[in-house]
Parts: sequence; structure tokens; C-alpha cells
Amino acid sequence: MSDVFDIVSHAAFWVALLRIATPLILGTLGVLMCERAGVLNLGIEGIMVAGAFGGWLAVYAGAPLWWGVAAAALVGAAFGLLHAWLTVGLALSQHVCGLGITLLATSLSYYGYRVSFPKVSTPPTVTPFAPMDWLPVPVLDAQTPMTLLALLLVPLIGWLLYRTPAGLALRMVGENPQAAESQGVSVAATRTAAIVAGSALMGVAGSFLTLSAFNAFFFNMVNGRGWICVALVVFASWRPGKALLGALLFAFFDALQLRLQQAGDAALPYQVYLMLPYVLSILALVLVARKASYPQALMKPYRKGER
Repeated sequence: MSDVFDIVSHAAFWVALLRIATPLILGTLGVLMCERAGVLNLGIEGIMVAGAFGGWLAVYAGAPLWWGVAAAALVGAAFGLLHAWLTVGLALSQHVCGLGITLLATSLSYYGYRVSFPKVSTPPTVTPFAPMDWLPVPVLDAQTPMTLLALLLVPLIGWLLYRTPAGLALRMVGENPQAAESQGVSVAATRTAAIVAGSALMGVAGSFLTLSAFNAFFFNMVNGRGWICVALVVFASWRPGKALLGALLFAFFDALQLRLQQAGDAALPYQVYLMLPYVLSILALVLVARKASYPQALMKPYRKGER
């Protein structure tokens, strides 16, 4: 127990926590946007991979870092548009289409990497975002601008969802699309816009890994973060503020297990530390999800005029 207190008392632990949480915050906000409109997007894992590769490749080709982030957002939006066409336009299974998007986006990214760099044995690197040393805020000054972007997006999306007509329309199509249609809201257009915007955020989440956390693209770097984001939305009860809390909670456990491994406690195998954040997150999810109020039209296809 004393080891845990020693670990969490150091500023370096909180710096690592916020860095680990950043892609989770961005990805969770993306999933939340889609699900608030009534569409489950299980393509997030592949979209994050594609965003990581697309953003990194753009910067490697000579684009500025923020252009790389924009490229990742465009890649995510393109896959989101495909997902919207399949699930909203054709009303196909959201589960199957999402998994198909994940497989397609991941495979295309790996194929693109092999075609672009057929003879390299180590991943080429780029110069990533630098820490914000100029920012007079402890812990945050050791982060990159992408972390600040993720934190600012939380209240921005909260304001969009709960303080604007567009947010009301988005929530309405996720709760009662028939009522939304009767008020003149286009369910198909609103859901499509939410999926495209949410998928763009997923792409940006992936670009954080290659343009901020690391400086290269390599296989399996997303490593299940997309699936964690899907679970965090349920933990957050589809609210941006609680989504931030859930991402920070998972990152706390993850940062803690990394440092417990480094402490070299031979009493426990390292696999125990690896599964610690997932076990504790599942426990928190079970306790919270029982009282979660989910969008009533989530995963329910809608065709105009049907009752």
C-alpha cells in the first residue's frame, strides 16, 4: 500500500495519467456523439488505427502537425460516412457494419503502410507535438496541445448537446425519431452528421498516438483502446462530463499498473498488473451501468414514415 501512495504522490504519475487518458477522452466523445443519435459505432477500433496512420503519413509527407490531425479527422469522417450509409441509409445491422468497418479500416491501414514502406525494418519517425512548457499549469504544462484540445472538447460538446437546437435535435433522434420527424427534423441527416462528426473525433484520437504520444506508426498500437471507449460511454451514461471522469479513472488504473510493474514486486506476476485496469473498470462499469439511462432508439434502424 505504501508503494501506491508513493507512486500517486509524484507529479510524473499524473502527467502519465493525463497522457494515457487523452485518446480515451477523444474516442469516448466520438462514440457518445454517435450513440446519442441512436447509432452504435463499433468501427472505432479500426477508425482509430486509420486515423493514426493517416495523420502520421500526412506529417511524414511534409504536412504540418495540425494538418496531420486534420487528415486523421478526414479519414475518420470518411469511414463514418460509410458507416452512416450502411446503418442509416440501408438500415443494416449496426453491430455487423461496425465490426466490418473496424476490419476494413485496420486492413487498409496496414496494407497502406506495407505499400508505402516495403523495405523498412523499423518504423520511420516524425517530429511530434512538443509539450506546452509555456503553460503555467502544473501537469498540464507537460502535455501536448492535443491533450488541451481533448479537455476543451468536453465542455464544448456538452454545450452543443444540451444548449443548442442542433444538440436537441441530435438527442431527439436518439430517443424518439418519430417525434423528431414530426417536428420537421431529418432523422437520416441528423444521424449521418452525428456519425461523421463522431468518427472524425475517433480519427483524431488515433492521431494522438502517432503525433503526440509516439512519433511513429506501428501495428497494434491502438491495442483495444476503441473497445474501452465503447464501454466508457456506458459508464458515463452518455454524458460528456462523466465520460471525462471515466477516461481519467481507467487511465489512473493503467498508469498505476505500469508503475507497480516497474517497482519490481516479485510477489505478483506481471499479468496481474496488466489486467488490473480492466478488472477495476469492469467493476465500476457494472456498478454504474445498472442505473444508466441509455438513448431509447439506440441500435434501432429507422425508416421515414414507419411507425
